[in-house]
Order: sequence, then C-alpha cells, then structure tokens
Amino acid sequence: MTAVAPPEPLVETRVSTSSSVRPRRFVWWPMAAAGVLLVAVMIAGVSIGPVTLGWWEVLHALVDADSPDSPLVRDVRAPRVVVAGVVGAALAGVGAVMQAVFRNPLADPGITGVASGAAVGAVVVLVSGTTVLGSASVPLGAFAGAAVAALSLLLVARMRADASPVTFVLVGITVGSFCSAVTAALVANAPTDSAVRSVMFWVNGDLTSRTWTDVWLSLPPILLGAAVLVSRHRVLDALLLGEPTATSMGVDVHREQLVLLLAGALVTGAAVAVTGVIAFVGLVVPHAVRLVLGTRHRILLPASMLSGAIFLILTDLAARMLFDPVVLQTGTVAALVGSPMFAWLVLRSGSHQADAA
Repeated sequence: MTAVAPPEPLVETRVSTSSSVRPRRFVWWPMAAAGVLLVAVMIAGVSIGPVTLGWWEVLHALVDADSPDSPLVRDVRAPRVVVAGVVGAALAGVGAVMQAVFRNPLADPGITGVASGAAVGAVVVLVSGTTVLGSASVPLGAFAGAAVAALSLLLVARMRADASPVTFVLVGITVGSFCSAVTAALVANAPTDSAVRSVMFWVNGDLTSRTWTDVWLSLPPILLGAAVLVSRHRVLDALLLGEPTATSMGVDVHREQLVLLLAGALVTGAAVAVTGVIAFVGLVVPHAVRLVLGTRHRILLPASMLSGAIFLILTDLAARMLFDPVVLQTGTVAALVGSPMFAWLVLRSGSHQADAA
C-alpha cells in the first residue's frame, strides 16, 4: 500500500514540541539585537585601524566621494568588512546545515574537509593558470572541490547507516589531510613564485586587499545557496529526528541531503574563493546560537548567519589590531578562538557516550 505523506505543517508541529525550542516571543528580539550589533560592528570595522576614524567621519566618507577619507573608507576598509560579513554568514549557515544533515554536532565546512576541498579546487585553477571562464574560474573550481568533498561524506553516510559523530570527524580529517597533500603537491610544482604565494593565501585564509570585485564575485552564489538552505528549514528540523522519522513525515531524505550538501558546497566554494580556508566559524557560531535560541532552523539559520558575520568581522579586526603593527591572518585568529571550543565539544561528546554506556 502506498504511504501518504503527512501535511507539511506536521514537521513544524513535531519539532516545535521539543523542549530545546524557545517560545516564539523569545527568539525575535535577540535576532533584532544581532542585526543592530552587526551594523555597529561593521562601522567599527571600517573605523578602527592604523588611522582611526570617528563613526561620523565614516558615514561622511561613505556618502561624500569628495571626502579626504573616502578612498580609505570606500576602497580599502569597507570591502574588507563586507567580505568578512558575507563569508562569516556563509560559513556559519553551512555549519548549521551540516550539523543537521549528519546529525553531528562536530560538523562544519572546515572539520568535514569541505572547505579544504574548495581550497584545492581554487588552487588547481590558480596553479594551472586556467582562465577559460574569466573571473568565475576560481569560484567554480572551489565549488567543484567542495562538492567532491561533501559528496564523499554523503557516501560514508550511505555505506555506514550506524556511523557515529566520531566516524564523520575521522572521515573529515581524512578528507582534509588528503586535500592538504594535494595542495602540497601543487605548491611543489607551481610554475612561478607568485603562484606559490597565491596558494599559501588559500591555505591560511585572510582578508587582506579584498576589493569590491571580491564582494560581487562571491555574493550571488552565496545568496543563491543560502536561499536554498533557508527554504529547507522544515526539512532540516525533520532530519534532526532521524532518517526513519523524516521519511515517515514525507521527506525524501536522500534527495534532500543531496540538495542541501550541493547548496552548502556552492556557498562554501564561493566563500573560500575570496578568503581562503577559515576554519571553525561553522562549528563555534551555530552552537552558541543554538544554546540561546534552540534548534528550530527557521530561527537558527538566519540567527547563525547574523552571528557568523559579526564573529568574522570581529576576528578580522582582532587580526589587524591585536598585535599592531604585526598583522595576523584572519584564519589564524579564527583557529585560535575555535580550537579550544572544538576541544570542549569533543570532550563533551566523549563524556556523553561514556554516560550512555
């Protein structure tokens, strides 16, 4: 007998009864506050630097092209801050999605190897000097690499239905290590010194010298992929309940996992194409948001994206100013913040497994 799929609101109803979901009246004001904080952080990111400007000077430079501060604000700092916000939002959103798809609290684009795969795709284009598709060559290469890495994880999920979070972490480390080996081989055979420098940029992740071209290059695919991810918020809620439960709710689990991973690969590839590999954003930010707002993805995804933008803008600001005049790479500072959190999550996961045993 053919099973009849239940109406779509059932997913919302089943998930909303979870004790981890906060009341609706509670979740909107933190998001509004995050939006206001994002604007304030963006202004701070543009204002603070070796030459510090007041917020009124920043606003004047933005509206008046003849302002003496206009070149510094418009052409140097503003695009860097915008790229940081866009990429931070992208990585945090993809991290939240991967954690739901794999039902794994340790999943994110960096740890699962998806970001490393995107970097390999971009580096292949850089080292080979391929320009067949013009400025889109690097983003498309990054997307292809991210897609291969994401599909490798999905293959593991198909082969091992009982795969634990530790299994996915180990597979992600394996994928990342393989990508690092490929990157090292490409560096060793790079034809020019400039190609080597470009490869090192992708490996370590940084926002130095970002321009409006980088913004317009990354924004369309990130917006497209993010729209697909947000539109699947009910599916993500269902996947958290497990594949059998999601299937009983009428969700085509295999198809939706493929769509979600490809959309996540598109977003990750576009982000890595303009900043290189910046790890831990997709791991730390969704967990922090989940502790405050609960697990319902209608709220979790946009809140994670807002918080991810704030996090990476502040991280980049710290990279520029923390040890002035020494400038750290943004990816380095993100790792310094994210690695202790990752260690805490691993220990927490281990203690829970021990208690269950």
